[in-house]
Amino acid sequence: MEVERLAREYPVDIRWAPFLLDPTVPPEGRPRAGYTKPGDPPTALELRGQSSGLVFTRGRTFQPNSHRSLELAAYAYEAGRDSFDFHRALFRAHFETLENIGELDVLTRVAREHGLDPEGARAAIERGAYREQVDQELAWAHQLGITAVPTFVFAERYAIVGAQEYPAFQRVMERLGYAPPPGAEPPPEAFRLTFGDEVSDS
Repeated sequence: MEVERLAREYPVDIRWAPFLLDPTVPPEGRPRAGYTKPGDPPTALELRGQSSGLVFTRGRTFQPNSHRSLELAAYAYEAGRDSFDFHRALFRAHFETLENIGELDVLTRVAREHGLDPEGARAAIERGAYREQVDQELAWAHQLGITAVPTFVFAERYAIVGAQEYPAFQRVMERLGYAPPPGAEPPPEAFRLTFGDEVSDS
């Protein structure tokens, strides 16, 4: 993934921020109809996922509320376990194995598999230890005008919206004053103006 390469090549501190694609989903989740049938050709999203090693399994009949999974991510960040592998595990649970990432048992398992204290994580979610923090960060994303994922915000000044190619990330770092690492090729001129918009202060 481009953001992992960015972390290897530049001195960046990556912080995963919460976002709810559908804030109308109730806490208990709700049934949903599938958007594709087994025989349909791959969608653009599925093809893009395949190229990045991500699987979008068809057949989902339930839409979970993901707020609790965002609370687990906040717990993981505080514990120093907010890794790419941890977030991939949540992704796989939701998109690949079609689990309910609003269920404590699912989140406790993910916590255990990634070096977190599973009972501590469960207790923190049950008592809502990170609920207000997640809500504040969701409000921050709304204030910045974020409406889609993935969105990458750099120094609260620039944003890349959507799954773009790595030169777009390089161009943002260039705009922020960082030179390419030794031996790295500079981004092509075609990407000079495609890195996204400056984030509004309003």
